[in-house]
Amino acid sequence: MSDNKLYYGDNLTVLREYIPSESVDLIYLDPPFNSNRSYNVLFKEANGSAADAQIAAFDDSWHWGPAAEETLREIETTAQPHVVEMIQAIVRFVGRNDVTAYLVMMTVRLIELHRALKPSGSIYLHCDPTASHYLKVVMDAIFGARNFRNEITWKRTFAHGNVGRNYGSVADIILWYTASDNYCWNQPFASLSEDESRAKYPHVDPDGRHWQSVTLRNPGVRPNLRFPYNCASNGITYQPHPNGWSCNLERLQRYDREGRLHFPRKPGGALRLKMYADESPGERLQNIWSDISPIGAQA
Repeated sequence: MSDNKLYYGDNLTVLREYIPSESVDLIYLDPPFNSNRSYNVLFKEANGSAADAQIAAFDDSWHWGPAAEETLREIETTAQPHVVEMIQAIVRFVGRNDVTAYLVMMTVRLIELHRALKPSGSIYLHCDPTASHYLKVVMDAIFGARNFRNEITWKRTFAHGNVGRNYGSVADIILWYTASDNYCWNQPFASLSEDESRAKYPHVDPDGRHWQSVTLRNPGVRPNLRFPYNCASNGITYQPHPNGWSCNLERLQRYDREGRLHFPRKPGGALRLKMYADESPGERLQNIWSDISPIGAQA
């Protein structure tokens, strides 16, 4: 597949004609939502006329009719049996209507996206709460429930002032799946404000470095890390937590030499570790995203 190439048209056609199997590292999918409204045609043909593929994708797809029926038959004759069983069950339960027209359109494309994704790849599907629960079932069937990683809540706008008898809808959903357990992961971090950093790292060394005290307890049970530690800094022997230390003897000794151990105030208290603010890349990103500025119509 060529680098830096933009394909224009219905993504189902492009996927089938141009995208090889297991060739894509990362997919972000932001399809039209099941919102019961027509979308503006964003692109036109070279002669200025509206693009047919876009009209179909943004309008006609939402109504159950011959196109939706034909897509359902295609899934039933070509997809894996468990995927067929899933979509048939949804159609029986929900009925033949705009919702299932939307879902069969998404299903046939997600099958192709799964084919194109590398074993190390990830897919992020942006949707809204009107269909996210159905799409999660569809993706469980296609990508495998074991490959579901996170449901991310994206706070996409400010609070609404015109909310009536309901809660303000200020968030969308992003479903993250992988092709396998052997997926690529680069840990993202969120930066802290100065006030947040001072609150998280309340202690200050004489040289002005801010730090917090963190546990040296292992989160799991590690019998090989249960050993008494004779601290070189003060000559006191500290006993491990029943789970064991969070590191081995060599690293504990290094922390000791570097002055990074935090000693308990009370006799028999737990030995802890100084974690410095200037060594932290930030907080590990969680599954609620609230730090992205609202995206307006002209953004």
